[in-house]
Amino acid sequence: MTAQGFTLFDTVIGRCGLAWGDRGLIGVQLPESSPGAAWARLRRRFPEAVEAEPSPEMDAVIERIRDLLAGGRDDLSDIPLDLEGQTAFNLRVYEIARAITPGETSTYGEVAKAMGEPGAARAVGKALGENPWPIVVPCHRVLGSSGNMGGFSAPGGAETKARLLTIEKAKTSQTPTLFDLEFSVAPPRGG
Repeated sequence: MTAQGFTLFDTVIGRCGLAWGDRGLIGVQLPESSPGAAWARLRRRFPEAVEAEPSPEMDAVIERIRDLLAGGRDDLSDIPLDLEGQTAFNLRVYEIARAITPGETSTYGEVAKAMGEPGAARAVGKALGENPWPIVVPCHRVLGSSGNMGGFSAPGGAETKARLLTIEKAKTSQTPTLFDLEFSVAPPRGG
C-alpha cells in the first residue's frame, strides 16, 4: 500500500489542491465554487489520502503551480505523475498535452492526429475529461477545431478554461486581435 497525502493551497484563481503518493502526483484539484468543496472532492477522489503537510518536493510543485497561475511560463512537464490505473490511450493523450507550452493551444483533432489516430478527436476529449492532473497535464490548452473552448470537466467548465488561457495569454483563434496587429506605418515626422 502506497502512502498518499493531500493538501490545499491558495492561488490567484482560488483554493487548489494536490494529492500525492510515493511515485508522484496522483491528482490536482482546481478551485470549487464554495468553501470546503475542494477538500470534500479531494477526499472523494482519493479516499486513501490523508491531509498532510507537503514534502519539500510537493512544496516546490505548489510554488510552480502558483507561479504558472499568476502568469508564469513554467510548463510543469517534469513533475512526476503516478500513472497507475491510466489506460495506454489516455497516457498518450496526456503525453502530447504536456508538450503544449503555456500560451500555446492545440485542438482535439490535432492531438488525435499526433497520436496517429486522426478520427479519435472525441476519444481525446474523453481522455482529457478524465485527466486527474489539470494544470500539470494542461488539458485546458486543447480546444475545439474552430477555437471554441470545447468541454472542460473542472469546476466552472468552459469559463474556468477560458480564464486559464487568458492568464497564459494564449491565442485561441486564428483571427488577429488588436494586440496581434503590427503597424507598418512610420510615425509622423515632427516638423
